[in-house]
Amino acid sequence: MSSVTVINDSQFESEVLQADLPVLVYLWAAWCGPCKLVSPSIDWIATNYADRVKVVKMEIDPNPETVKAYKVEGVPAIRLFKGEEVVHSCEGAITKAKLTTMLDSNI
Repeated sequence: MSSVTVINDSQFESEVLQADLPVLVYLWAAWCGPCKLVSPSIDWIATNYADRVKVVKMEIDPNPETVKAYKVEGVPAIRLFKGEEVVHSCEGAITKAKLTTMLDSNI
């Protein structure tokens, strides 16, 4: 069983850009209601896609460098990386079904 790795700005390069697998980056905020709805789906992806994708979680407020670099304008936000390239990006609440469809078509 895999789990979501919590990272910060200083870990972004090593945990995301240099990862061997594609990386799903989940950007969230403690004050964000929709984030609370999406979090269980992110945990489910981390467990059920563990052999195909790495899942990391990053709170936006204490990590302004990554937020600015990847133009996060709303939360929850998803960025799917393959190496240093963002291959999918979305913001706002997303269902588990849409999340899995997006992953299946991009990894």
